[in-house]
Amino acid sequence: MASDVTRRIGIVGGTAWRWRGARRMSTSTSTSTSSAAKTKSSSGSTKKEVNLFTAINQALHIALDTDPRAYVFGEDVSFGGVFRCTIGLAERFGKNRVFNTPLCEQGIVGFAIGLAAMGNRAISEIQFADYIYPAFDQIVNEAAKFRYRSGNQFNCGGLTIRAPYGAVGHGGHYHSQSPEAFFCHVPGVKVVIPRGPQQAKGLLLSCIRDPNPTLFFEPKSLYRLAVEEVPENDYMLPLSLAEVIREGRDITLVGWGAQLSAMEEACKEAEKDGISCELIDLRTLLPWDKETVEASVKKTGRLLVSHEAPVTGGFGAEIAASVAERCFLRLEAPVARICGLDTPFPLVFEPFYLPNKNKILDAIKSTVKSSRSCVFARQQNIWLALMHPFCPHKQKQPVTGLIESGRPDSGPTVQPAPSADHPVQQ
Repeated sequence: MASDVTRRIGIVGGTAWRWRGARRMSTSTSTSTSSAAKTKSSSGSTKKEVNLFTAINQALHIALDTDPRAYVFGEDVSFGGVFRCTIGLAERFGKNRVFNTPLCEQGIVGFAIGLAAMGNRAISEIQFADYIYPAFDQIVNEAAKFRYRSGNQFNCGGLTIRAPYGAVGHGGHYHSQSPEAFFCHVPGVKVVIPRGPQQAKGLLLSCIRDPNPTLFFEPKSLYRLAVEEVPENDYMLPLSLAEVIREGRDITLVGWGAQLSAMEEACKEAEKDGISCELIDLRTLLPWDKETVEASVKKTGRLLVSHEAPVTGGFGAEIAASVAERCFLRLEAPVARICGLDTPFPLVFEPFYLPNKNKILDAIKSTVKSSRSCVFARQQNIWLALMHPFCPHKQKQPVTGLIESGRPDSGPTVQPAPSADHPVQQ
């Protein structure tokens, strides 16, 4: 057993190597050592500039420190994890609460379900979201249905599954996928994706303490790239509540995770052309905040949804369908979806695959332009209708020659010839 583990997961010079076929991923043991200046918020809590993986690490420290029933486990987590999110946990809380697992995603999640069913907080890590599929049966048929099939006698609500997802610049087919839509089709679990450090810490603590099984997808491209001030204290952010990042009046943009960065840049560029964009971070995909999106679309009359996952069957399709049902009469243009292509995630062609700022900006302009053309055509049709001789708004006098149904008479009334059945009308 030891030789097999050594063969599949080797630790060489402090660097963790993970083998998947012919692919090998490595991570440096270096961590962020920059000493950022601390500030105090209006509420009095101390804030410090940290990156995304440090904010997640803080949340895990708080979760283990405040709840003795909490456990963190997964592949390489006792070494700090390939992205360093669990660094220092095993040293502080011991290897009974922070420990490595075999390279078996189905076993990791199956063990986590059993641990949570016994009343514990099971915080499991899938090293890459691309490898969550072997655990699909455990998540869909066990975790999601545990409470329902027992009539609420048993549950595994203390389960949280963390997984890095999305493009990273060089991940290729097996380290860049965005599988969130698969799990948004599963009643019984929650799906949460943060966009930055402050959101990640508060949302992760909410997921860990939520009484339902939760999948927490972390945008791996932002682990070191996203830096912002994060409160050092214990705090939680509400689940299933979207956040309006930027208010606007011409078009609504909805996204989540790393995609928010490209969308915000597109909004700034569109503003130079006089287009006011309202940007919404969905944060929780299941169950998602329909009310916030609906209110925004009713105000702007237009919607654009963007995500990294392929466009066909992506969660953007669910948003578009719901908005069409709830806001149909207020829409001034078709819902636009700017997403990944319907291909496996490429390696060297990643820049062509991703929905970047330019693609989003072009969609914003075309959506607003086409809708304004439609409005002009609609106004022209209304003007033509008003000019119609039978338009009630044009006639100052009551229109004569109408039958009881209200339709205009096609001509003079023809009286039938006198007969026994049809006597002459007086």
